[in-house]
Amino acid sequence: MTDICLIRHGETEWNSLGKIQGRTDIPLNDNGIRQAEQCRDYLKSLDWDLIITSPLVRAKETAAIINQAVNLPMIVMEEFMERSFGDAEGKTKEERQLLYPNMEYPNEESKDVLEERLRAGLAYILQTYTQKRILLVAHGAVIHTILRILSNEEITLENTYLTNACLSNIHYRDQKWAIKDYNIVTHLQL
Repeated sequence: MTDICLIRHGETEWNSLGKIQGRTDIPLNDNGIRQAEQCRDYLKSLDWDLIITSPLVRAKETAAIINQAVNLPMIVMEEFMERSFGDAEGKTKEERQLLYPNMEYPNEESKDVLEERLRAGLAYILQTYTQKRILLVAHGAVIHTILRILSNEEITLENTYLTNACLSNIHYRDQKWAIKDYNIVTHLQL
């Protein structure tokens, strides 16, 4: 069985302001660093084989803080980079609703391309890290898309908000991926 703990990166200043980040490379704020430390303190008591992270700084910082306690090989995978939201990046929800009332953003990465990229990333993990326990630090849209795919559309952005630094656990067993749990925040002192 291959186990993956999906970890949403800690909070950034743009998260706290309600701005959509996408590929814009924003670092963790002080609260995000605390959240990553709380993930580290929770995850250190469990047995892991490696850390995979998105190349964006907020994910890499979260992974590096977690790795202070688990001391594992850390691999950067482009496949788990956040979705590009094109011209909407840097704008608040109110600004996006005003500028793009249909919520379709010019120059954004399509949902199909995102889904294909994530399926390729999961396939690579299965091929390369079979029977491993993996910490995967990524982003809201990335984790939502993985959960939506694996839940057959039951877990969606519309019905589940993923908190910064939340944990979601998936595993590959009996020739298929399954969700164990998601949006776990009990380790966070909110």
